[in-house]
Amino acid sequence: MISEVFITCAVTGGGSAPKSPHVPVTPDQIADSAIEAARAGAAVVHIHVRNPETRRGSRDLALFRTVVQRIRKSDVNPVINLTGGSGGDLVLGGPDAPLPLDPATDATGALERLLHVEELRPEICTLDCGSMNFGAGETVMVNTYPMLRKMAARLKELGVRPELEVFDTGHLVAVHDLIKEGLIDDPPLIQLCMGIPYGAPGDLTTLMALVHRLPPRAIYSVFSIGRMQLPYAALAPLAGANVRVGLEDNLYLSHGRYATNAELVQRATEVLERIGVRVIGPDEVREKLALKSQV
Repeated sequence: MISEVFITCAVTGGGSAPKSPHVPVTPDQIADSAIEAARAGAAVVHIHVRNPETRRGSRDLALFRTVVQRIRKSDVNPVINLTGGSGGDLVLGGPDAPLPLDPATDATGALERLLHVEELRPEICTLDCGSMNFGAGETVMVNTYPMLRKMAARLKELGVRPELEVFDTGHLVAVHDLIKEGLIDDPPLIQLCMGIPYGAPGDLTTLMALVHRLPPRAIYSVFSIGRMQLPYAALAPLAGANVRVGLEDNLYLSHGRYATNAELVQRATEVLERIGVRVIGPDEVREKLALKSQV
């Protein structure tokens, strides 16, 4: 068990149009929700953006720019963690005719996936460390090892800390290889993503199998989606992990009660403090992770 943790709030996600009215969609809504989450105790805010018209995930640099600038001009100073996962969606044509690809495919080159990071220079950017079926349809999240190597090398040049996203045990092979190649600085920052269909299930045995395969000196967080999100906030420090909550992964505060991001952070903070775990702020996170501010 660890006695102090930081909370990351995953503010909106980048998938289909949200079902909850509290999921922020416009750039101003996303930024304001991130600011409210920071005021509630989130040291890190993890940012995707959405097309305001379709309400679906987007890679539009102008949207990222608006969100980041609004957060930076606010009276809070959370660590900004931008997604690096957009641009890796391969949607096949179907089981009998996988080609041509479905028009919903959004597959771009490694460096194009980092254009918003190059301009905005967040302190952290996520790096999904493997490929997997994403849902029960024809979508495959594609992250080949050459792509990961190129993205990791570019993030190192930019001075941006990659948060290595691990969705299953095999993804840790890529993590160890990236470290072995000198592409990841100490301490490696890792996010264990549990409960996502066709990835690692959210049970304790699987979680601890992942924990026991982590590289030395790793600083890591863990979350599970849906109704297991808040129980995982209590579980995380017992497994040596930091906490992630937010509307990207879970819409509810309780059965039938839609949450806001700030409410999820408040509830996680309350749970942690009641079990004797101190929640640390953004400046302590910056020191702990040796982050490089470029703003």
